[in-house]
Amino acid sequence: MSRENILIVDDEEDVLELVKYNLNKNGYNTITSTSGEDALAKTRSKQPDLVILDLMLPGIDGLEVCKKIKSDTITEMIPIIMLTAKGEESDIVTGLELGADDYVIKPFSPKVLIARVRRILHRTIALDLEKTAVNIHEITIAPARRQVLIKDKPVDLTFTEFNILYALAKRPGLVFTRYQIIDSIHSDDYLVTDRAVDVQIVGLRKKLGACGQYIETVRGVGYRFKD
Repeated sequence: MSRENILIVDDEEDVLELVKYNLNKNGYNTITSTSGEDALAKTRSKQPDLVILDLMLPGIDGLEVCKKIKSDTITEMIPIIMLTAKGEESDIVTGLELGADDYVIKPFSPKVLIARVRRILHRTIALDLEKTAVNIHEITIAPARRQVLIKDKPVDLTFTEFNILYALAKRPGLVFTRYQIIDSIHSDDYLVTDRAVDVQIVGLRKKLGACGQYIETVRGVGYRFKD
């Protein structure tokens, strides 16, 4: 039975209890929080395996909480599922830009939420077990350490940016459609748009500096990493 620790952040008591009940029933340990400030403190002190985060919180909102978690070297690798009533494309894109790993819209099915939780935790474990490093051009990608180096200098990437870079770079020359990129790091039921993929690529290229040129746009198809 799974014993991963999951932090649930929501100021609606009924939602908090519903999520907690279903996670506990499926064997997960749960920690709860009803505010952004408290969520940040518990993420740092408890180091949960995953955070389920509402966006509309008193004080610091969920987007700012996500941004702070992903910009903190102690907590940046903790995956986040955003659970919110805000379902516009702009909200989804903003969440993904800030480093969220999944986005579930209220009202939601507890079974679907549990499936998303299992997928992300399984994916995180699988990625951590992947030991094959990639050395291409001036870039070194070390999956076991979740580290990217350009000429021996570390590059700070979000969880999703790292996964996209690794997926492209380990198959140089192969053209990926936007949805193949998403399928390589998420399941095929992942809620995403073409624009969200493009946003991730833009951010990734910027962080790679001159090496960003190796991620090539194939017009009308998608992206590839230069062979």
